[in-house]
Amino acid sequence: MQKREIQESSLYSLKLYNFFLYGAMVIFSSFFPLYLQDIGMDKLEIGSLMAIGPFVSVFANPFWGYTSDRSRNLRRILLFMIIGTLLLLQALFHVHTYVMIYVSMIGFYFFQSPLFAQSNSLILSYIEGTDRKFGSFRIWGSFGWAVTAAVAGMLVDQMGISSISSIFTVLLLAALICTLTIPPLKSTVETAAIHLRGFGSILMNGYFISFILLGILVSIPNSINSAFMSLYITELGGSKLMLGFAVFMSSVFEVIVFLLFDRFLKKKMTVMVGCLALVSLLFALRWELMALATDPIQIVFIQTLHCITFGGYFYVGTQLTVLFTPTAYRSSGQAVYTLTWSGISGIVAGFAGGWLFQNFGGEMMYNVGVFFALLGSVGFAIMWYMLHKNGYQPCHADEHKRLKESL
Repeated sequence: MQKREIQESSLYSLKLYNFFLYGAMVIFSSFFPLYLQDIGMDKLEIGSLMAIGPFVSVFANPFWGYTSDRSRNLRRILLFMIIGTLLLLQALFHVHTYVMIYVSMIGFYFFQSPLFAQSNSLILSYIEGTDRKFGSFRIWGSFGWAVTAAVAGMLVDQMGISSISSIFTVLLLAALICTLTIPPLKSTVETAAIHLRGFGSILMNGYFISFILLGILVSIPNSINSAFMSLYITELGGSKLMLGFAVFMSSVFEVIVFLLFDRFLKKKMTVMVGCLALVSLLFALRWELMALATDPIQIVFIQTLHCITFGGYFYVGTQLTVLFTPTAYRSSGQAVYTLTWSGISGIVAGFAGGWLFQNFGGEMMYNVGVFFALLGSVGFAIMWYMLHKNGYQPCHADEHKRLKESL
């Protein structure tokens, strides 16, 4: 493949975009449940509200992924999504009845939930045909997540939970400005029509669907942790400042994880699936430690495992999706992969996690997570054996060409 030159200014804008976008989203994921609790909602109500996002994402991710593939202008689509998120955010924090918050969150999540998947596709599009590595851009998202969480924890502790609306808005505006400074990128894929039948072919790949279903199993407890860790920390006596540092510890070392994967991970199917089996085992260890925690400071240190577990799964899963899907359907493939972490698993996590936490406490909630993670690990081990025995031929450009000819 012929190498492509990209301007350094484009690279800086793309890195800053990731920094501010992830910084904005950590405010919502970590502090919004506390805002809902502050306005009088119980754990089951909070869980049901947080489940709206994953439910909406089941439809929003394929819609925006397919729209991006059709338009061949991912940057413009991201601008629409960020502006929509920004506008719906204002409504979300200025209504106070359960019904109006519910309605506002549906619109908010329609624009917000696919942002990470499409951002990954944007990075992959810019680095295709260059010597740049995916991890060197994604680490800026980890920086933004970690730094913002630590700073926001101190600000919210001083200014009150209602200040998260202003912090979120400022960071999202910064991400919007960075997006505007990223120059348009011409697609390297032939501009032939993108058909729904081509998207459907992705869903006919048995190994890809197994990867998605096993990912849902592993991600259910991770989604439960994302939704309820803040409440778990405060229940054990922790402050919002401690919550900020817990989130900081969960992502600051992702930088090292991504750089190591950039350097040493072999782009080989069996190696990647084997990594997911090991990562799932580490997830089980993480949830067992959370179940045994009796002091909020313990949770702060346990959260360092997030860098290896979620960071490792995220990186390997993104690269696996590239192998599983033809280039022309990259955004669609990444959208389907994102459903692993923000779709069905999130719906189950919101309702089941809220019910478990409300009725049986945090210890039981995390013990259930151990069981799901172990199931996922066994499943990936079986998938590794099948791939090792039968082999697998990744999707290439010529495969997409044959697909177009058959349509």
